[in-house]
Parts: sequence; C-alpha cells; structure tokens
Amino acid sequence: MLARHGWSRRQDLGKRRYSIVSTEEDGHKVSALGSMNGHSHNGKGHAPRRKHRNRFVKKNGQCNVYFANLSNKSQRYMADIFTTCVDTRWRYMLMIFSAAFLVSWLFFGFLFWCIAFFHGDLNAPAVAGSPSLLKPCIMHVNSFLGAFLFSVETQTTIGYGFRCVTEECPLAIMAVVVQSIVGCVIDSFMIGTIMAKMARPKKRAQTLLFSHHAVISVRDGKLCLMWRVGNLRRSHIVEAHVRAQLIKPYMTEEGEYLPLDQRDLNVGYDVGLDRIFLVSPIIIVHEIDEESPLYGIGKEELETENFEIVVILEGMVEATAMTTQARSSYLASEILWGHRFEPVVFEEKNHYKVDYSRFHKTYEVAGTPCCSARELQESKMTILPSPPPPSAFCYENELALVSQDEDEDDDEVGVVLGGNTKEEGGIIQMMDFGSHLDLERLQATLPLDTISYRRESAI
Repeated sequence: MLARHGWSRRQDLGKRRYSIVSTEEDGHKVSALGSMNGHSHNGKGHAPRRKHRNRFVKKNGQCNVYFANLSNKSQRYMADIFTTCVDTRWRYMLMIFSAAFLVSWLFFGFLFWCIAFFHGDLNAPAVAGSPSLLKPCIMHVNSFLGAFLFSVETQTTIGYGFRCVTEECPLAIMAVVVQSIVGCVIDSFMIGTIMAKMARPKKRAQTLLFSHHAVISVRDGKLCLMWRVGNLRRSHIVEAHVRAQLIKPYMTEEGEYLPLDQRDLNVGYDVGLDRIFLVSPIIIVHEIDEESPLYGIGKEELETENFEIVVILEGMVEATAMTTQARSSYLASEILWGHRFEPVVFEEKNHYKVDYSRFHKTYEVAGTPCCSARELQESKMTILPSPPPPSAFCYENELALVSQDEDEDDDEVGVVLGGNTKEEGGIIQMMDFGSHLDLERLQATLPLDTISYRRESAI
C-alpha cells in the first residue's frame, strides 16, 4: 500500500512538475505552445488557429500593462512627488495647483487670526487718533475674513497698503517671514512642474509617424521585414535611431513558460544602419537571416503565428535637446506578405515633395516566394525568373515615370519605355497613367526590352 501510494504521488508530482498555469484555458495555451515549439504529439505537427492577442504596446505607443498588488504604492509615489506631478493628468495637476495655494492661504490666515485673537485685537478694534487704546499686531484685521485677505496679500505680494504688521508682536512678524518663504517654494515647484509638463518630449512623439502595416518582400535578393517611419515637423530629430523587438509566448526546454519573451530584430546596428537621418519618410529594413526570429516563418506560418513586433524610434528634440521616444507595434495579422510601400518622395524642379497621402499605402509584388527564408536558403532558389515577365516591372519606377514633367522629349520617353518610333512616344504621352492597371495593359501591348528590366538596379 505504501509503495502504491508513493508511486501515485510521484505520478501526481510528475504531472504538476511543469504546471505553471492556473486555469484550464492557460493549460491549453501551454500545450499549443509546446506544439509550436516542435513538441507535438505523435511527431505530427499541425497549424493551430491564430487566437486573438492583446497588444503589449498599442498603436499610439502606450504600453498595455496594468500594475497590481504594489506594496507601499502611495509612499513610493510621494517620495518622487515631482515625477508624480509631471506624469499626472492636466485636470489633476490644476486641482493640485489650486489646492496648494488655497491651503497655504487658509493656514496662514488662520494663524494670523489666532495671533490677533490672543492679543485682543478682535475685542478692541484700533481707532485712528486714540493712543490710549491697545496697539494691534496686524492693522485692520478684525475678523477671520480680514486675516485671510492679509494672508493672500502677503503671499502674493499684492500690498494694498491697508493691512500691515506692526512691531507690537514679533510672532506675527515671524509668521509673515515664514509665509513668504513657503510662497516662494510653492511658486517655484508649481511653475517648474507645469513647465516640465508642457515641454516634456513625450508630446513630440505625436508628430512621429509609423506605417499602419509592416511588409515582407524581397530586397537585394533576400526576404526582408520592412516598415516606414516619418517626421511630420520641419524640425529634425537629432541622433535618431530605431530598434525592434519580437514578443511572443515561449516555452523553454525545461518547461518554463515565458508569456512575453523578447527577441531583438537586427535593423543594422552592427553597421550603423539603425541611425537614420529622418528628414523624409524612411523604410526601416530587417533582413531575415539565420539570426532572425522570423527565419523559419513563411507565408502560411505567418497566418497562424501569434507574435507582436514592437518598433521604437528614439532621438533628441532639436528645440529642447531632450530625448524623445516614439513606439508602435505590429501584430502578425498586420504584416503583409509580398507587399511593398508606395513611394512618397518625388523630385520637383527646385525641391523634393513628400506626399503623405501615400504613406500607409502598399502594393502587391508578383513573384514573391511564399516559403520561409530558411527554405529559400536551403533550396537556393532564385528570386526572379530569367527573363521576368512584363508585369515584374517595378512599381516605384512606374510612379517615377508618372511624376516626370510632361514636356520631356519624345526620344527620352522612347528610351525609357523601350519604344522605337515617335508614334509610340505620342501614345505614351497622351495616355492617362491614373492607375496601376493602365500601366500593366500598356506594358502588355508595347514591346518591352526584357533584358533591361531584369533587375530594378538596372533601371
């Protein structure tokens, strides 16, 4: 019996050995996570359905984190009262601002009233031209309302000249000195807090823009994850640099469950590509290589993945030299496979124009491999066929052609589009390039030089 009891107890302990969740739903999450990590039953993997994931960082940059069961929270916050006041909302800040002055005025008003009361000034009011009467401590303070008005006049240094302290009571003189010092401290603290709250660089992040979606496509023969950032102000972000992290649940080999495992995404830190000159919108590129957490994820796996990519842009505000940080995030459902961003920068006659109406727009690229970067590397596939079809003509170059001046020579148009006669050039000038479909139909009818359009870099 004892041996059987010990064996059953060891079985229960073995079942609870890696039990680090408290509900049945969390248990299903852990079992599904083990399957995604490669520990599936019977050696057969299956693609689980993607479940709704709460954002760790919202699209506006706020962290979706709630702190609970903090010990001595009030004492810790009061120990750093200045930061607490700066972080609080404006409505509460104005309430604290008003309450600080009202409390100090009422306190010293009550103190002056007590001094006048115990000196007997309230029972025998002073009368001008009567030297026989008792000289008061504070002139013309005959009630609490008069003492409160004297307190306000003293702390705000209004000085109407009607109420004043006499040399009769040294205690009243000391109270005036103390109130003046306290008033200066309150003024300095409140003005400093309001100025710091107004000038804090957190508001500068409101004019730093991230694209709504991230994309995965081929760049320079390699699969890359890309997203776009922009600056809506003419003032620059000095020493701007970007970072990215992939956050997803992970279970270690020992059975430890990590609900928010963070993995860095290399955006060119080693070679300095993470430092950007953010004058016009820039596309940030993460090359999916062997060290990337996305190395084994293809198009089908992306549809079932449950991760979040947090992107961070940091730099110093040019006007205040204070460091600011803008954040955003992309869920797996917000990453478009086989897409690229539409160009937003166009060259004009005397300047460059940035069209922010195209900032969030993407277009699909035909011929993008659907396999993962690992499978692409193992099979050593070529990205583009040789020669490519006419539809593989780069969309950025099409928009560049649309933005060219209408007064270009017919010969130059013929060279760019592969035309051989002036009639073809005249047709091209008269056509409306209002949509991408028009250009595709045009490319299907015109004889294009397939050799010259084999790579985008040759255009």
